[in-house]
Amino acid sequence: MTRMADCDAAVALGVDAIGLVFAERSARCLSPHQARGLRAALPPLVTAVALFMDATAEQVDRVIAIVQPQLLQFHGSESPADCARHGLPYLRAVPMGALGAADARAYMDRYAGAAGFVLDGHASGAAGGSGTGFDWNQVPAAAGHAHQPLLLAGGLRADNVAAAIAAVHPYGVDVCSGIEASPGCKDRNAMQQFVAQVRHADGC
Repeated sequence: MTRMADCDAAVALGVDAIGLVFAERSARCLSPHQARGLRAALPPLVTAVALFMDATAEQVDRVIAIVQPQLLQFHGSESPADCARHGLPYLRAVPMGALGAADARAYMDRYAGAAGFVLDGHASGAAGGSGTGFDWNQVPAAAGHAHQPLLLAGGLRADNVAAAIAAVHPYGVDVCSGIEASPGCKDRNAMQQFVAQVRHADGC
């Protein structure tokens, strides 16, 4: 999210979390001070997630101090120690565009301290948020545990998210480009349609 109106629309639709991107290679990258305004407007039960890709420890700590996110998300080459050093729960992105099921399982096993995993369609070393999907059959059997849930990302849109949920049964779904009019600018109708399809798939 980059705009207050988009955050307000997402909250009104009942989303669980809002992503704030601090990856310099992303068209959606925010400064900590830009993000602080968006974070301050969120109601208490909507989680603010700060997303990083190969940031320095000092950069991450500065974002935490200014923005005060509840959850971190790492998309780069960060080691388990890099992810854990900041004292906040974190999600680890898994580059499913480069991994088969066995490799994905081994990748996740390295991050025993992760609060969960985001299965994204990008290749290793590439940025997320590209709208690139992946073969849902690559998701490892019995992947994810109660304490490490799986979030499915990568190329999700209103016209395929219900099928994705039926195929993978993830804890949740993560959408970015699939609800955008342009990078960083959400389309309210696309947001509404996406959330409606997720609720339909969940039987809500």
